[in-house]
Amino acid sequence: MTEARSTSRRSAVIVDPLGLHMRCAARLATLAQSFRSEIWVTARGQTANGKSLIDLAILAAECGTALDIQADGPDAEDAASALAALIAAGLDADGPEANGGGIPAQG
Repeated sequence: MTEARSTSRRSAVIVDPLGLHMRCAARLATLAQSFRSEIWVTARGQTANGKSLIDLAILAAECGTALDIQADGPDAEDAASALAALIAAGLDADGPEANGGGIPAQG
């Protein structure tokens, strides 16, 4: 028996002031790899494999860049929604403490 395949699309805007840098691209690719669907991310007419760190980094998406996410497969809806939510959250799944921000002031 074959699995039902579906296609789902979402849009999200990069809100991280540093854009889609390597650490954020790694978070996005890692999340994408947790789904069985094929995932494609498009920015400014350039399409990347959403499961490839290098492909995502090559997009060089700056803050304010709109990303179109397309997932095709058995878990497409969940994949597209999860990726769009991560991007909308600033690609900072662990909060500001994870990247050196949020350090308390001395005093």
